[in-house]
Amino acid sequence: AINAQINAEHYSAFLYLSMSAQFADLGLAGGQQWMTTQYKEELVHAQVFFDYLIERGGRVKLEAIAKPAIKWASGKKMFEDALAHEQKVTALIHDMASLALELKDHATYQFLQWFIAEQVEEESTASDFLQKFVMAEEHAAGLYQLDKELATRVFASPSVYVW
Repeated sequence: AINAQINAEHYSAFLYLSMSAQFADLGLAGGQQWMTTQYKEELVHAQVFFDYLIERGGRVKLEAIAKPAIKWASGKKMFEDALAHEQKVTALIHDMASLALELKDHATYQFLQWFIAEQVEEESTASDFLQKFVMAEEHAAGLYQLDKELATRVFASPSVYVW
């Protein structure tokens, strides 16, 4: 399950990198910045799962990463897809936590608690920006302001090494 999550996190990174490229094509540098930062965060998540599996004596088995979409109609559509994707990731992590409890693997269950909390933030943030795109969608000035807000996000490696 952890190997599958490593793959899912790498796919997440590529999805957000693809969205970053689409924002660049739309001339929205702020959206590009936001998605590039999200890409970097997902790579860190993959590495944390990777390191944890090794520390627990498991064998990392990397698999091919599915090709992400490469075109979206708008920033709004990208955040709709980002929210749906984060909801899917939340379900994957919840399934792993349930499996850890079923297997009485309390260390992994504890390890996953940070990711469970992180997913609440991920979904909330995607939902928030989706609503802002809904409001700004028909208004160039609103879209301009939203893009400026998106540009303020900078990458800071999360403190997830809690085990």
